[in-house]
Amino acid sequence: MGIIWTIIIGFLAGVIAKFIMPGDNEPSGFILTTILGIVGAFVATFLGQALGWYRPGEGAGLIGAVVGAIVVLFVYSMVAGRRRAI
Repeated sequence: MGIIWTIIIGFLAGVIAKFIMPGDNEPSGFILTTILGIVGAFVATFLGQALGWYRPGEGAGLIGAVVGAIVVLFVYSMVAGRRRAI
């Protein structure tokens, strides 16, 4: 159930992160934004467990997932911007 919960939270986090961090290099598709939000939730869960903020098996909350999704969107925009410049 933990992975399903992380996916649901990641979906919501991706949508919220897109509203917080709009831009030209950001993914404009609903599916890609959702996938990046889910990746951000997994990143937040992994880092939180590595730093001792979350216990094993415990996922990141909505705020942590939004922060993780913003980080993933930022990295994506850097990579997409660099790729378009070439």
